[in-house]
Amino acid sequence: MADFGISAGQFVAVVWDKSSLVEALKELVDELQALTGSEGRVSVENINQLLQSAHKESSFDIILSGVIPGSTTVHSAEILAEMARILRPGGCLFLKEPVETAVVNNSKVKTASKLCSALTLSGLVEVKELQQESLSPEEIQSVQEHLGYHSDSLLSVQITGKKPNFEVGSSSQLKLSIAKKSPLVKPAVDPAAAKLWTLSATDMEDESMDLIDSDELLDPEDLKKPDPASLRAPSCGEGKKRKACRNCTCGLAEELEREKSKEQTSSQPKSACGNSLWPYHGIGDPVLPVCISGIS
Repeated sequence: MADFGISAGQFVAVVWDKSSLVEALKELVDELQALTGSEGRVSVENINQLLQSAHKESSFDIILSGVIPGSTTVHSAEILAEMARILRPGGCLFLKEPVETAVVNNSKVKTASKLCSALTLSGLVEVKELQQESLSPEEIQSVQEHLGYHSDSLLSVQITGKKPNFEVGSSSQLKLSIAKKSPLVKPAVDPAAAKLWTLSATDMEDESMDLIDSDELLDPEDLKKPDPASLRAPSCGEGKKRKACRNCTCGLAEELEREKSKEQTSSQPKSACGNSLWPYHGIGDPVLPVCISGIS
């Protein structure tokens, strides 16, 4: 147990699976309880029930998984993430797992490098391989029975990883060394320019104050009345049928109204004397045009 660094008062979790021998598991738990003492605690968890356990985050100082003699435990990404969750900041995980040394596609068994990467992805740091050893005949048979995997290039590797010294979701105030900004210095203002922009009613009546007549700023071209056609919008009145815009302000609406009035006047019938004829509506009489000349 000295290799795991377990001491009195620590909380230790032992993870086992169906490949673990019961007698070897009991012997390991007895040794751990003797090391942790009465102030510590040793919990035994089945790897298949670990995700459903009620352990709070940061519950254990050390987690041992697959280290029981004869075990051939394989750790999934979800299991490794759960182990990292229930580890305390600074706590360690020790696991043992059969790995493949040959290049095999779609293998149920990981290589040592992929197992180390899986621990890193779970959130652990300082991941390193402690030792490799050949599988015993019993362990090879256990791999074939429990994993359904047959290979002559398997080894057993022991790897450790450490949880960072902070908890997920924790916060800490950062002290940043930022240089203090120098106070803003207002630029100097020319007294003459300041006086120019602060004219008062008294200054307006002062004869010594040189003032410019606003009419002198206008050129003769500015005083000319603009041509109404120049004020017309580019698209106003365009097309086969001239039509003024709604709320027309360029004068086209008035121009069209005058043209319409002229057309109505010119279309009225005239008598031989040249005066306009207006229809006469008498009771029972037909409608006839009547000359209105000389009617007072």
